[in-house]
Amino acid sequence: MAFFGSHKYSEEELVAGCISNDRRAQEALYRRFFPEMMRMCLRHTRDEDKAIEIVNTGFLRVFRKLHTYGFKGSLEGWVRRLMYHCVADYFRENARYSHFLVFEEWDQPIPERSHDRFFEEDILTEVQKLPRMSQQVFRMYAIEGFNHSEISEALGISEGTSKWHLSNARQKLKEQLIAIGFTTRTA
Repeated sequence: MAFFGSHKYSEEELVAGCISNDRRAQEALYRRFFPEMMRMCLRHTRDEDKAIEIVNTGFLRVFRKLHTYGFKGSLEGWVRRLMYHCVADYFRENARYSHFLVFEEWDQPIPERSHDRFFEEDILTEVQKLPRMSQQVFRMYAIEGFNHSEISEALGISEGTSKWHLSNARQKLKEQLIAIGFTTRTA
């Protein structure tokens, strides 16, 4: 349930209010998801000003696309996905920062031009094909920025199991991406 004004609204009423350009509903939606989206952006940028810029751009995108939300999954997950796309867009547009996006210090560098043939949607589609638990751990670690301690607590698994699922997800994802034509070799 969301609050705006002195009334309590269901998620459906909140979405409908935003679609009809009700400023109170838009403010309620913003206030409801801002803290978590800000934390997510800060995990990627570590710069509060940049994170606020990305979050505000993301919410603008949310309000423009809210009419496409089909209530198939959580509203927070839908908002998070749009916000993640804004993070990716920000780093793509500001390529000088992209070398800071490293999943692990031991990852191999990717040649500068290899990403030209791939979009983040392609990669996210492949992530969805991973086994459920490995996918969940990968998303929480690589996309949302949680550490293994936080993941183990949230999912009720040990840190070692979390690390195994991340390793498993990376290996399977690498195999899947190679199978669909992604290569780290430049043409």
